[in-house]
Amino acid sequence: MHVIALSSWRKCFILSVSLIMVVCSIFAQSSADSLARAKRNKEMGERAAVTEIYIPVPPVVTPGKTDAEPPSDALILFDGKNLDLWRAEGPDSTKAAGWKVHDNIVTVDKKAKGIMTRQRFQDYQMHLEFRIPENIAGSGQARGNSGVFLACISDSGSDVGYELQILDNYNNTTYVNGQVGSIYKQGVPLVNPSRKPGEWQNYEIVWQAPRFKADGTLNSPGQVTVFLNGVLVQNDYHLIGGTEYIGFPHYTKHGPAPIKLQAHGDASEPISFRNIWLRPL
Repeated sequence: MHVIALSSWRKCFILSVSLIMVVCSIFAQSSADSLARAKRNKEMGERAAVTEIYIPVPPVVTPGKTDAEPPSDALILFDGKNLDLWRAEGPDSTKAAGWKVHDNIVTVDKKAKGIMTRQRFQDYQMHLEFRIPENIAGSGQARGNSGVFLACISDSGSDVGYELQILDNYNNTTYVNGQVGSIYKQGVPLVNPSRKPGEWQNYEIVWQAPRFKADGTLNSPGQVTVFLNGVLVQNDYHLIGGTEYIGFPHYTKHGPAPIKLQAHGDASEPISFRNIWLRPL
């Protein structure tokens, strides 16, 4: 009996030692694996860091409560109160804008002609809202016609520059490179997301002005991306020149330029604007 008990004890001892050795071996292997994994992670982190950029840190911009409201770094061109940042088109830079401000909007006065910003811009992001009158009459180009000259490159009072068309194209047809959302007589809009007359519509515009060499030749064309009522209508369109009503577009050297809102000469009822802001880029 004593011999059997001793034998059992030895077996237990041997099993315990074996178990301890196995556990130690597993622990040692786990530690080795952990060290190897840590080494690999460190090497991967060092390799990844080569392509990581930490400066300069982008400035913090506080967005508006809605996408239509201006962010904290925006220049408010029209907030419904006055047209102090605008002037009448033409060579007299001191002449006040002649359009009527009322009910937090501004309505085109066709007799007073167009208006343009007092400040000149180059590249920018712009938000603008417009409304075709509910009682609009006319057809084709003679129906709620206006335009945003992304850069007005003449102080003569003529429509010289790069025009993003405004027109009533809700059940109103015209040549497609002259409908709303077009770069007039150039870029046909991708789609027609027009709202009914009487409803407010909006443009979101990203404009990159053309650049010119010292000798006046083109270095890089003007480029524009436009959303109409939240729908993409111009996707990084490269302009082939300034807007021409008759003839083909071409470039003329210029620098930063004012933005112009057009007072078109058609007989239809005048359109209105509101909530115009801009972020220089």
